[in-house]
Amino acid sequence: MFFFGTFEHSIDERGRVAIPARYRHAFVDGGVLRVGPEGAVEMYTQSTFDEEVQRRLAAANGNRSLDARRIRRQFLSDAYPVELDKQGRILVPPQIREESDLAARLLIIGCGDYLELWHPDAWVGEQETLEDLEREEGEA
Repeated sequence: MFFFGTFEHSIDERGRVAIPARYRHAFVDGGVLRVGPEGAVEMYTQSTFDEEVQRRLAAANGNRSLDARRIRRQFLSDAYPVELDKQGRILVPPQIREESDLAARLLIIGCGDYLELWHPDAWVGEQETLEDLEREEGEA
């Protein structure tokens, strides 16, 4: 499954958010959430999360060095499993909602092999950064 597009959704007071209908079938076996480095919430299917874990562990040469252990800690300790309910919603854990400032409205952004959940204001800032990078590349 290749995720793309931008979808605006609400998040209710309990932290539930509907996954876009076109992508719900990809999450029938559940998914995994984690806050990414830019503050957006990354949402993986279980299989793409497993692949990402293997990729990151392989990048650390699969060894037990301090750096490899830190990569494991950083990526895995912030991951939370989620399941779709009968209405196609997931429950975003409170710690993730707080860390990523998700409340009321959010944007779901397709990023290829995973989705990102963004606070609308943070997404505007990210788009400005992307436009600046694109402009710099055009000048180079």
